[in-house]
Amino acid sequence: MVCALGIEGSANKIGIGIIKDGEVLANVRRTYITPPGEGFLPKETAKHHREAILGLVKASLKEAQLEPSNLDVICYTKGPGMAPPLLVGAIVARTLSLLWDIPLLGVNHCIGHIEMGRLITGAQNPIVLYVSGGNTQVIAYSNKRYRIFGETIDIAVGNCLDRFARIIKLSNDPSPGYNIEQLAKLSNRYIKLPYVVKGMDVSFSGILSYIEDLADPGKRQNKRKKPQEAEVVDYSQADLCYSLQETIFAMLVEITERAMAHCGSNEVLIVGGVGCNERLQEMMRIMCEERNGKLFATDERYCIDNGLMIAHAGAEMFRSGTRMPLEEAFVTQRFRTDEVLVSWRED
Repeated sequence: MVCALGIEGSANKIGIGIIKDGEVLANVRRTYITPPGEGFLPKETAKHHREAILGLVKASLKEAQLEPSNLDVICYTKGPGMAPPLLVGAIVARTLSLLWDIPLLGVNHCIGHIEMGRLITGAQNPIVLYVSGGNTQVIAYSNKRYRIFGETIDIAVGNCLDRFARIIKLSNDPSPGYNIEQLAKLSNRYIKLPYVVKGMDVSFSGILSYIEDLADPGKRQNKRKKPQEAEVVDYSQADLCYSLQETIFAMLVEITERAMAHCGSNEVLIVGGVGCNERLQEMMRIMCEERNGKLFATDERYCIDNGLMIAHAGAEMFRSGTRMPLEEAFVTQRFRTDEVLVSWRED
């Protein structure tokens, strides 16, 4: 049995998790929340993480009722992510590894999401839709790698939602995407938006630019040479949120269904922070049922970035014999899912 402590801090959340042989012992997390209309910058986010991380390590050990000597491995997010926040987790992980004389492992953030989703839901070999603020990928496992079948060619779906929330000045508490989801529930008026699927890939930047103009009638008025020729329609924030969700989620369902057909799979697993969205889950479930398939998804405890997913993926790596010398304990902002050798899976 492997007992692992995981540190996740690739974006605006800093989390510590402890897992032992698949049993969740602790999962604590703090979120850096900025004022409405503002995003989170790397420097300020890293400062937040530095101030919170040691308290979270202590809290996780207390919750798990463990001493450092009970741990077999310390795991941290190696990438991808924002460099300054990533460095906070890496430095603390290296320090604890040396202080406690415990092996250290760097974990791919995306792999952490996938393995946590598989553990919690029991999905065996699903098509994975990984949707978050920094990543949008359709993934399937084959020959010791998680292969990327399709992805965004510009911004991630979560980044699209977050930036639109900033445009209309929605609160960042608890998250911009959650507040868009709640507003979307207040409307069923669909506004036609660009729908950009290119083979197995998707694009969100043009949709964001288009809906930004709709959110600001004055801006649209100024763009027209003869505004009197066409009436400028005002749309409510709820209308815009509803239409944005329906459009971008339909794009994600389309490429996921195509991956299912290609791989002959009847399972879909949604992971990443946007995976908490109930409307996305509903649309994906309808598609799966039409194909006699099954949808697997988790709640905010495991969808949103957390240290537990890093602990679990690291424990699987450690169990399979993966080791990492201290000099390789660095971080990288670009660390693709398919770069990792999945040594712990036998199928």
